[in-house]
Amino acid sequence: MAASGSNLKFDDFLKIDIRVGRIVEAEPYPEARVPSIKMRVDFGPEIGMKKSSAQVAARYEPESLRGRLVLAVVNFPPRQIGKFMSEVLVLGVPDDEGNVVLLAPDADVPVGGRMY
Repeated sequence: MAASGSNLKFDDFLKIDIRVGRIVEAEPYPEARVPSIKMRVDFGPEIGMKKSSAQVAARYEPESLRGRLVLAVVNFPPRQIGKFMSEVLVLGVPDDEGNVVLLAPDADVPVGGRMY
């Protein structure tokens, strides 16, 4: 299946800052329109702790997320999600039922590492 839209220049891709973070807190966010989980993610000393809301409640319990590594875009502007301000976009892909599966490195790597 071909990607839709126009092609990006490589320099455009370089502007997107995707980093590894470790989820240190996770709790249900039942006020969201789609069942979500609020998270605090540690991106190391350069970026620090950031908040995110992710529509992952169909596949994950908050307890199972704590300590987990994830990939997130850290340089988008904050976005208001209901009463919650999400500071980073945690990345995922849909499974065969459309539920979000989080993207993560397949080995333990230092938090704050930039994807390239």
